[in-house]
Amino acid sequence: MAAKVGATYVSPFVGRLDDIASDGMDLIREIVEIYDNYEFSTEVLVASVRHPMHIVQAARMGADICTCPAGVIEPR
Repeated sequence: MAAKVGATYVSPFVGRLDDIASDGMDLIREIVEIYDNYEFSTEVLVASVRHPMHIVQAARMGADICTCPAGVIEPR
């Protein structure tokens, strides 16, 4: 619905979804697929990232932005 009305971003909180036994990354995959199919310009901002794998999966799925809170990615 957000994309249909021209929202600039949609921001699913994947970590919060994982907390309630729902796969947050499945939602990202579905949103990116739908937005691509209908050529919506709304960008997908993946939020509430809990571990580095969320970041990698989001990038591979085609998400546009991923928030990275302190502690998720360790400096080398």
